[in-house]
Amino acid sequence: MPLLVELVSPERVAYTGEAKMVICRTTTGDIAFLPGHVPFIGVLATHPVRVLLEDGGEQIIAVHQGFVEVSPPEDGTTRVTILSDVCELSETIEVARAQQAKSAAESALASDSEDVEAAAALRRANVRLSVANA
Repeated sequence: MPLLVELVSPERVAYTGEAKMVICRTTTGDIAFLPGHVPFIGVLATHPVRVLLEDGGEQIIAVHQGFVEVSPPEDGTTRVTILSDVCELSETIEVARAQQAKSAAESALASDSEDVEAAAALRRANVRLSVANA
């Protein structure tokens, strides 16, 4: 029974493929989806999403918030759809740019430790760097 994964952003379908498992972090904690999973809708946190492929490989995706939906199996296929305004496959991440963003966010937080936007920017930069280095 296959698991079909689609990662969709407003600009494009960033990823489509079959998998044996998808692991992501929602605002209430980590969750894994396998073929046959019950229907589910959740709010995603800024965190890497891991797609474990049938061949033993792995696709890691930086997801900066969004939603995940699991549709009930149709014709034996369970569909996992990830909707995110910003998502990046590991091979598309510009490491130097992510490092610059991290430094800028750290500087902003050093001057104002309660800067919510800088804290969010630091989380995004850290996720990008962890996915790029995975």
